[in-house]
Amino acid sequence: MNSLKELVTRPANLPTNPHFSSGPCAKRPGWSLSSLSDALVGRSHRSKRGKEKLQEVIELSREILGIPSDYRIGIVPGSDTGAIEMALWSMLGARGVDVLAWESFGKEWVTDITKQLKLTDVNVFEAPYGELPNLDQVDSSRDIVFTWNGTTSGVRVPNGDWISETREGLTFCDATSAVFAMDLPWKLLDVTTWSWQKVLGGEGAHGMIVLSPRAVERLTSYKSPRPLPKIFRLAKGNELIEGIFSGETINTPSMLAVEDALDGLRWAKSIGGISELIGRSERNLKAISAWQQASSWAAFLATDPATRSSTSICLTINDPDFVKWDSKKQATFLKSMTGLIEKEGAGFDIASYRDAPLGLRIWGGATVETSDIQYLLEWLDYAFKTTKSGMLA
Repeated sequence: MNSLKELVTRPANLPTNPHFSSGPCAKRPGWSLSSLSDALVGRSHRSKRGKEKLQEVIELSREILGIPSDYRIGIVPGSDTGAIEMALWSMLGARGVDVLAWESFGKEWVTDITKQLKLTDVNVFEAPYGELPNLDQVDSSRDIVFTWNGTTSGVRVPNGDWISETREGLTFCDATSAVFAMDLPWKLLDVTTWSWQKVLGGEGAHGMIVLSPRAVERLTSYKSPRPLPKIFRLAKGNELIEGIFSGETINTPSMLAVEDALDGLRWAKSIGGISELIGRSERNLKAISAWQQASSWAAFLATDPATRSSTSICLTINDPDFVKWDSKKQATFLKSMTGLIEKEGAGFDIASYRDAPLGLRIWGGATVETSDIQYLLEWLDYAFKTTKSGMLA
């Protein structure tokens, strides 16, 4: 066994930005409050300038992500949750539904569909944390609801090859921790949602919804049998509420949050757009993968390398002593370990999600610098060894 002195050698460097939360996520490099100096505070979001700013969010999102020109993009209330639930409440029920779940948010959509909407023609395909369900089980004649990337499990679908180009049903994709960091096949996605506070590090409370022409047709031809509150209404009668997709929002947005979203989008465009955003995130995953391969105590929660998230990177502890401890002692250890890292200012909010297996969750989205990831990894080793030494003493 190494000497205690060798075990607890303190790293020499701190991350420049120690924010590794999986939402709200790190701001872009160089961000400051002055970035919001042009925010339209004290003005109506329905003013000409207000609508221009909201429309710019839509146009930049389309340009950077390569969203087809015939797809509608809207800004909606309630973050990603509001966006996906307004779609489920408005459009589900026209066909049977296949819903995929392998982490907490996917399971929330299962609950919505089966317990709240009370749909009966539902197939639920679930997998435990760290795994994907068998994607070949889905039926393209039915609607399909799934998350592209499991924010709380660190497991993503590797591609869209399992989605039929000739599907009869609609695909509903919660892409909140995937969009701007992963390559999304838009032609295979009919309803796609996300929030501002993920990959581009924007402020929360607002969501985005993207509708394919097939989704628009569903909205305008299918009358939901359930009453819809105003905040969920995307159509009126047989007509789409077009204003939602041209800079008019259902309710009042924060113009500070709008300015922050614009700042992130402009930064994304300035560095090279979607290819560089994906590259930055993948480099963060690569750095953690290289470190993990040499680690004596850390493992990926995602068992298949092809499904490992590059944004919400989830780790478990496979140290022989740790795995023998009961769950209470393991939780105490992790609280001490992450507390030490936070006290040193080396990394904030890196504990696993409350419903996920005990471990660590490191945000590796495009606003996070790989050099900061590498410094954090040194601190992880230091904190693990220091905390274990203290518990074994």
